[in-house]
Formats: sequence, C-alpha cells, structure tokens
Amino acid sequence: MEIVEIILLGLLIICGISTCFSKNLLVSLVIFMAYSVIMSIIWVILQAPDLAITEAAVGAGISSVLLFITLKKIRDIKKKAKDNEDKQNS
Repeated sequence: MEIVEIILLGLLIICGISTCFSKNLLVSLVIFMAYSVIMSIIWVILQAPDLAITEAAVGAGISSVLLFITLKKIRDIKKKAKDNEDKQNS
C-alpha cells in the first residue's frame, strides 16, 4: 500500500505544479479537478471518508462547475468585445 501512497502524492505534486504553469485556462481547470479527485482518494486511504466525500463534492464537483461557468462567461465577454471592435473598425 505504501507504493500507492507515494504514487498518489507524486501525482498530487505534479497536478499542483502543472496547474500553476499551464497557459490554457481549460487545461488548468481539468488538472485542478484531477487534483481534487486524487486528494479525495488520499483522504480515503487516511481513513477519513467524511473529508473524502466533501473533497469530491466541493473540490471536484461544485467548484469545477462554477469555474467552468466563469470560463464560459469570460470567453463570451471577450467575444462580444472583439465583435464590437470589429464593428467600430468597419
């Protein structure tokens, strides 16, 4: 079981670092979701199922959905701004 814990901790570190250095917001969001899932698995291994359920529900669930919605709204705002700029230049 110890090797599984080491692999999970390594994946956790990789997810944390790659989330910070990713240039694409969508990729960062997916990596963040993976981080939350790995963290919930670690909580199960540490025999804290209540924390695992909370991490899975809030971290990978609600937070990710809210961030997806925010990302979509940001892209819509950028698209509207570009369309308005194109109209003004024409």
